[in-house]
Amino acid sequence: MAIRPGAPEDHPDAEPATRTLRIVPWRDPVADPLGVHPCSRYVELYWLGIIGPSTTWLLRRLTYGLEFHGDGFDLHLADTARALGLGDRMGRNGPFRRALARLVTFELARPHGADGLAVRTAVPPLPLRHLTKLPESLQRSHRRWQAEQRLPEGEQVRLRAVRLAGGLAGDGKTRAEIEGRLAEWQFHPAVAFHAARTATQPGGAGAQEQKNVGSPGSRTGGGGTCPGNAGGPTPGSDDGPGIGQPGSPS
Repeated sequence: MAIRPGAPEDHPDAEPATRTLRIVPWRDPVADPLGVHPCSRYVELYWLGIIGPSTTWLLRRLTYGLEFHGDGFDLHLADTARALGLGDRMGRNGPFRRALARLVTFELARPHGADGLAVRTAVPPLPLRHLTKLPESLQRSHRRWQAEQRLPEGEQVRLRAVRLAGGLAGDGKTRAEIEGRLAEWQFHPAVAFHAARTATQPGGAGAQEQKNVGSPGSRTGGGGTCPGNAGGPTPGSDDGPGIGQPGSPS
């Protein structure tokens, strides 16, 4: 990845020759249909333990920008590093440069021209060679997720509603409150009714079903934008319009 195109990196903490990096989307017609959103629970559960928290947050920040600059944007390297809490060291051994390099190492990004980076906006399922490095509990959870992906889309939606309803029930929400919340999240009224009833029925059946199907969510990762960034500028970009509202869990 050419962050210092044409310049020798003879010192590990040397400043990069370029202050910006052109970020563009990586269009992959083969992998994208199978991918999840970078802000999905799937990425947090499975990819984070492999690529690390700094690289995960960097991937999500780049996604923010691409959601509102579809053709790409210029990323200010130093500003973005500080925004992510990675300090001011911009040499090749600095934490920010290592995070950028890990995106390429794990094929979540690839070089684009002399001063650019193409970034995936749909993260593919974790390869088996990486999955075996996770704790056994997460490997079992991943197998449940894979089994759920083979179900019809309607059944996936139903199971997802049940999981969300079980979480709301665990927080002490009533059946009516759960049904209303699911409706706000754009679930079909019949699906919301069933999930709320399942989650609140006597004997904890709702919690048991949530446990049985406890996977990290649908392929699309629950929403079209990363939550928690509404109203702020695109990290590291020139003008930075608002990033938008959190996506719905449906």
